[in-house]
Amino acid sequence: MPNFTLHVNGNEKNVSVEADTPLLWVLRDTLELTGTKFGCGAGYCGACSVHVNGALTHSCTMAVSQAAGKNVTTIEGLGANGLHALQKAWIAEDVPQCGYCQSGQIMAAAALLAKTPHPTDAQITEFMSANICRCGTYDRIRKAIHRAAGGAK
Repeated sequence: MPNFTLHVNGNEKNVSVEADTPLLWVLRDTLELTGTKFGCGAGYCGACSVHVNGALTHSCTMAVSQAAGKNVTTIEGLGANGLHALQKAWIAEDVPQCGYCQSGQIMAAAALLAKTPHPTDAQITEFMSANICRCGTYDRIRKAIHRAAGGAK
């Protein structure tokens, strides 16, 4: 079995898995980072969202061989020193209902704020449209993103 080196949440990790193993399963099963969720397995729902070299990525559709040598950030590594501003905002706005999609939602929101520090409602709606919430907490998600951006609405 081939070996791959990943840089996950600031730590170098060596894994021995098949080259076509989805990054999602390496994170969850091999590295036991279970905050990243399996949703659809086809990159449509966003539950598996992580950052790879700073870019929002659906980990269910990226092979571990494509992530080798790159920096991967999961929900567990988002806040370098405690909770990230988005995680705090999620709590303050009581965003989760079932909570299943929320790690992917937060990772997407972090990518949005990195690109657009003070997004409008329309920018939030457009960017976050790739992440599905079965419970429909989209209004609370929008409020949390504004709160984390420093412009609570």
